[in-house]
Amino acid sequence: MTADQEQALQLATEAGHILLENGAEISRVEETMERIAAAYGVEDESFFVLSNGIIATGQHYARAEFIPIKGTQLSRVVEVNQLSRDVERRHPAGPSAPQSPSHPATPMPVPELASRLQAIRTAPGHPAWEIILGIALGVSAFSILFGGSLTDAAVTLACGLLLGTFMAYVTPHLSRLIGNVAGGLVGGLLCILAVHSATQLLSPSATQPLTPSAPLHLPNMIIGTIIALVPGVPFTNGIRDLANEDYIAGTTRLTDAFLAFLCIALGVALAFIVEGLFAGGIMQLGAPVKDPLASAWYFQLPAAFIGTIGFSALFGAPRRYYLDCGLAGTAGWAVYLLLASAGPTHVVGAAFLGALAVAVMAHLLAVTRRCPVTVFLICGIIPLVPGGGIFWTAYYIITNQLRLAATTGFTALKVTIAIAGAIILAAALASRLQRKQVKNH
Repeated sequence: MTADQEQALQLATEAGHILLENGAEISRVEETMERIAAAYGVEDESFFVLSNGIIATGQHYARAEFIPIKGTQLSRVVEVNQLSRDVERRHPAGPSAPQSPSHPATPMPVPELASRLQAIRTAPGHPAWEIILGIALGVSAFSILFGGSLTDAAVTLACGLLLGTFMAYVTPHLSRLIGNVAGGLVGGLLCILAVHSATQLLSPSATQPLTPSAPLHLPNMIIGTIIALVPGVPFTNGIRDLANEDYIAGTTRLTDAFLAFLCIALGVALAFIVEGLFAGGIMQLGAPVKDPLASAWYFQLPAAFIGTIGFSALFGAPRRYYLDCGLAGTAGWAVYLLLASAGPTHVVGAAFLGALAVAVMAHLLAVTRRCPVTVFLICGIIPLVPGGGIFWTAYYIITNQLRLAATTGFTALKVTIAIAGAIILAAALASRLQRKQVKNH
């Protein structure tokens, strides 16, 4: 192995490191590392990638890295993916120049590869104001998706600005589990405080601020708010890893997502407990309420579009793909609305077909936009995540309504499994079509 080849192997590992810590699935990490190594003639390399580590070996070379989980920046996934393909196509006369015997294709010079990887690693993510605004728009729009009124959405927007500020400046200094608990607590308290304040201002004589005729509907606001905390990246990538038969990584990531769901629910439960300490008991909520005006499709679909774009900013997706992500999320929500309107027994099937629509559209966008499918899938699937199940299960547990808690939690689990099945099915179909195309060529 030459010195350049050894350095190329190190840089391939560095590329994998950037991908893994910024939200790429295991198969993409391994494929990218192998592509870079092969371009420099390294044929005896071996890469083993876990959800939080990489082991790379070659002739006279071995390296193992622990990669802590950080905030997701999908833009870096896109850039590294493009860089790996540029490495393959690089030509002395330019990447678009035709190959000929006198000008054979050669890989990108190793120093240039190192420089570009360093530029990607150190490139700033989206500014804090954009992320905070994205969170605020996302939670406001999603409160409409989960039954809230336009008034609920307006107040949730303000709560989202405060929660987004907390997530941008405080959460990064906490552990992931504590950060999720704290986020659920802060989000829940902000919504509870907003409801009580609005009730006193608009209906000062009301004795119960949470009736269906109340100016604000707390459950819809909290459900929309906690969606900002949902672990969309480990949840989606864990499913995709299982589809790619990376069972260790898939199980690890799904376990991480499940723990995050539990921590969010715990934070929301603590918010009700804290409120109960001052109010003399935990407030009693009625059945879920849906605003008839905001439930119309001409409000629901724009809300899904805006909400998905908002969370695209949170996940660090490149700005040029915001509209594509919004379209993917809207398509899935449109299918879900159409089928779920048939009755509560159709919710699981609606979630499956809605997620399938998102996944298929994500794969189509990945081909037409020449971008990793991860970007569109992670962002587009968020509207379908059972945030309502998280909220109501937590609430029913702390109010000792255990039968309702079990029923709601089991329904949320079935919806989650349905979403997972749809993503796996779409990935299998896409893989089969890709193999067929390669075989035909």
